[in-house]
Amino acid sequence: QVQLVESGGGSVQSGGSLRLSCQASGIPYNLYCMGWFRQVPGKEREEVATRDSPGNPKYAEFVQGRFTISKDGVTNTLYLQMNTLRPEDTAMYYCAAAPWSISRRSCESYNLWGRGAQVTVSS
Repeated sequence: QVQLVESGGGSVQSGGSLRLSCQASGIPYNLYCMGWFRQVPGKEREEVATRDSPGNPKYAEFVQGRFTISKDGVTNTLYLQMNTLRPEDTAMYYCAAAPWSISRRSCESYNLWGRGAQVTVSS
């Protein structure tokens, strides 16, 4: 059974830090791209940071230099270290996984999702 379980959300003041974790099970971790997305009520979900199967990270412009995505291959855990948080970072954060296409050397669509972790940043 495939499961992505997020943890580490919470409330912080502007300028603070949080680290999100995503425990993955039921998938061949090294053959999947993993990523973090976020959504605010009434808005579309947006990509925050992703990491392809070879380990290359990609960040949304609005988190460049503040957030870091990383992975522990031993425990199949994905992390998102969030520093210098801003009130506009307040959202539900979702962990997601996408199959890695070996032939095309690219991520397919993200089709596995966790239930989300709430991050609230107050000014």
